[in-house]
Amino acid sequence: MRHSPGPRGSQPPMKLVFAGTPEVAVPALDALIASERHEVAAVVTRPDAPAGRGRHLVASPVAQRAEEAGIEVLKPVRPRDEDFLARLREIAPDCCPVVAYGALLPKAALEVPARGWVNLHFSLLPAWRGAAPVQHAIMSGDEMTGAATFLIEEGLDSGPVYGVLTEPVRPTDTSGDLLTRLAFAGAGLLLATMDGIEDGTLHAVPQPAEGVSHAPKVTVEDAHVDFSAPALRVDRMVRGCTPAPGAWTAFRGERLKLVQVTPAPGRTDLAPGELDAGKHSVHAGTGSHAVELVWVQPQGKKPMRAADWARGVRIGPGETLGA
Repeated sequence: MRHSPGPRGSQPPMKLVFAGTPEVAVPALDALIASERHEVAAVVTRPDAPAGRGRHLVASPVAQRAEEAGIEVLKPVRPRDEDFLARLREIAPDCCPVVAYGALLPKAALEVPARGWVNLHFSLLPAWRGAAPVQHAIMSGDEMTGAATFLIEEGLDSGPVYGVLTEPVRPTDTSGDLLTRLAFAGAGLLLATMDGIEDGTLHAVPQPAEGVSHAPKVTVEDAHVDFSAPALRVDRMVRGCTPAPGAWTAFRGERLKLVQVTPAPGRTDLAPGELDAGKHSVHAGTGSHAVELVWVQPQGKKPMRAADWARGVRIGPGETLGA
């Protein structure tokens, strides 16, 4: 994305209402707050949600950051609620940047800002439209991904694109690792997009019709690891589902989370799911060669080294995962 800054003179800051909820949205909010070219007049986020052992209601990371900065926080149960829409019209934002807000915006809300709602999405659109683009990019073995800013329309992530950035997928990346990098790089992209929209030098370009793929939310059932799959696919599944929802298998009838595995091409002697526990390592067979279990999390316990887990459960000959 390239644009030239236009003359500002005494032009007032562009008034923004930022919409976002999780931690991954905070870097973008910080970048916009720090900018002298824009005024974050309010923040829209999801309502407080139960968290922790006590299940007490906790404000979203975006809400907490906005409150620290003294910014008004709006928490509609549904973005179509008339009270929320009325307040949004009163604020009269010029533009509404969005990062992982977590709710669909109705037409009545989309029509409020003169320059629309602009979403920072963590993929190279039109690839991986949907809720979990980073997880699907890793699970599918993409070597390159990125982020894009686009004008929100009523379709799913189908609006015209303002700008993109690229980011390589590293061989050991989890979705958490990759999303953290994209969150910080994407913050700069979103700020540059707001600058370009404000000074009139940036215009959205329709997405190509080819190359569309979809990235629905990854559920706990989706994260069930199939050890009859090749080792490379098992590794991608574990990395793509880490930290959430967490890849898992079964051992002795209980769920066992797989926090980290590493392909072990030298081991081709194990059947799919078959375990072999040595003094310092644990291997499991797959549909190709084995994988080494590095970190696991037994049900109701904290993550631990797989070798420590194996010593505790005393794996017997021929025992398997996934039964």
